[in-house]
Amino acid sequence: MKFAAAFAALVLATSASHAADWKLAPGERALTFSGTQTGDKFVGKFSRFDAQVSLDPDRLDDAKIVVTVDIASAATGDKQRDTAMPSKEWFDAARFPQARFESRKVSRAANGYEALGDLTLRGVTKEIRLPFTLAIDGRKAQAKGHVDLKRDVFGVGQGEWATGEWVALEVGVDFDLKGERAE
Repeated sequence: MKFAAAFAALVLATSASHAADWKLAPGERALTFSGTQTGDKFVGKFSRFDAQVSLDPDRLDDAKIVVTVDIASAATGDKQRDTAMPSKEWFDAARFPQARFESRKVSRAANGYEALGDLTLRGVTKEIRLPFTLAIDGRKAQAKGHVDLKRDVFGVGQGEWATGEWVALEVGVDFDLKGERAE
């Protein structure tokens, strides 16, 4: 009898945990960045990234978000900028091919949720707070968020690019992710 109860509890716990896992919908996700270069605003995107999301709004203590970004997939549509971004002076994609965000805690916030975690970019890890909204409709979900970063904190922009004289130090990062509950 105790075995049956323990087995039932294990199955229920596994089912509850599984119900919180989300799979990104192919083609229905965007990870963009924006900045200013010589006074002109620009927007770019990362075309290759992945996320593992386990999040149930009723069980935030169990939430986990891990996002990996292929740095070489950054593009703005400007040939000179796009050629420079993966170089040693900027992202140094040859040495640091991925950026990674890993949450340590997810909590409710005034306008939705906030993930507190570590962002590793160009070999530098810093704690960031990532605010986001989350809309769940049955088996589908959409998460949107924005965070402002300072590129110099991560060493992005070396030499003559280390200051904000030509390219602003402030960078905005936005995401819009759609997903479905994992089977």
